[in-house]
Amino acid sequence: MDRKKRVCTDGGEGLKHNPFANLNDAGLPPGPSDTTDPLASPPNATPTARGKNRGRVDIIRQTAHRGGKTVTVLTGFKGIGLPEKERIAKAIQQACGTGGTIKDGNIEIQGDRRDVAARILTEAGFRPVFAGG
Repeated sequence: MDRKKRVCTDGGEGLKHNPFANLNDAGLPPGPSDTTDPLASPPNATPTARGKNRGRVDIIRQTAHRGGKTVTVLTGFKGIGLPEKERIAKAIQQACGTGGTIKDGNIEIQGDRRDVAARILTEAGFRPVFAGG
């Protein structure tokens, strides 16, 4: 029976062979000189222009045809596409700790989460309006 050689994992003896020991950086361009976060946006990138008022968004609480469950519906988005609606929906879901979806151009969040939705929409530059009952 052939037994495999085992590697010690108790922190004792270190590895004897370093596969990167013989590499050198000759001919490579120099790395960045600053130590900022590499995932941050580049310094010459302009942030997305967000107007003070991007339009009215109605916030409606619905229970009809949902088995008695309450759902918060955000409707009336003008001039934004599906990717931005998905970002807004995800932000609201994470803030509330609930699920949600996008149906027919409306964002639906599980539960009565109108206050949290209004706060996030205001931060995004929209004018939230509580509509309905």
